[in-house]
Amino acid sequence: MTARRSIIPVFVPHLGCPHRCVFCDQRRISGEESPARPEDVKKAIMEGRARLPEGTGATLAFYGGSFTAIPVSEQEALLEAARPFLLDGTIKDIRLSTRPDAIDWSTLERLKHYGVRTVELGVQSMDPEVLRLTERGHTPFDAENAAKMVKNAGFELILQMMTGLPGDTPEKSLTTARKFTELRPDGVRVYPTVIVRDTPLFDLWRAGLYREHTVEDAVALCAEISEIFDAAGIPIVRLGLNPTEDLSHGDAVGGAYHPALGELVLSRRYLARERALLSERDRGAAVTFAVPRGRTSAATGQKRTNVETLTREYGLKGVKFVERDMPEMSVEALRGV
Repeated sequence: MTARRSIIPVFVPHLGCPHRCVFCDQRRISGEESPARPEDVKKAIMEGRARLPEGTGATLAFYGGSFTAIPVSEQEALLEAARPFLLDGTIKDIRLSTRPDAIDWSTLERLKHYGVRTVELGVQSMDPEVLRLTERGHTPFDAENAAKMVKNAGFELILQMMTGLPGDTPEKSLTTARKFTELRPDGVRVYPTVIVRDTPLFDLWRAGLYREHTVEDAVALCAEISEIFDAAGIPIVRLGLNPTEDLSHGDAVGGAYHPALGELVLSRRYLARERALLSERDRGAAVTFAVPRGRTSAATGQKRTNVETLTREYGLKGVKFVERDMPEMSVEALRGV
């Protein structure tokens, strides 16, 4: 953990979830087998405090499940366990994730009372057919209404979306991203669909009723989605599932699971900019690109894939990169270098 962004995670897999979404197994995704109890909250905070620089506050984050759909007494027990650490400054705030149809004004008042600052809504899609096929149990209207309530109540809002769900298309995912920008969240998470063993989606896939959303599918689509959010000034706080031992060792049986998916998407975005700077006059030439400091790896591409692609498409003699003080995602082609 760092002083700039110190997160103490507590996992509540499947707690409060009224539906079993076809893609979901929170225990495998989170790597946690059982929901947290109040004593687990205290233990996590004390262990997290020991790793923090002295005097640094942290954010307690409840991940997984639908926190505000848990019985109120259980919500309060978990939040009450964190209260002493909030009062003494060990933690500075609390964030949690929930469903759009588990938000109302009384719920938001309760969260504010207990020091919750950020609410993440698992929207996944703004397309009604995709929501129906994935058995989400809520509508796009629920998502829009909940997002507005969260913002109006003064919370930070994070929206979660998925790509490649049953019934989804690239156009539908791009539409979801555009509708998210209209809701003005403080950040978004983008999770391309992963086929997790023993989920309903796994059964659909094995039966030939679901077409796999591959890593390549996700990289191409998420590069476009990233441009939409960048243009709107909305940060992507996570792209792709966080790698776990279970997922990496066999539970992710297909779909867009890659431990460096965000880096692949970033490289694809740089490739698009590099292509746009080349023309027929560069065919057979040696080209040097200027990129922002620290971005040579992304601009080069994993295993030099961007270099190989440009060399093949334009018959280039060579591709080099130099780093300069430039805005993020900027690329310049330097002639005569």
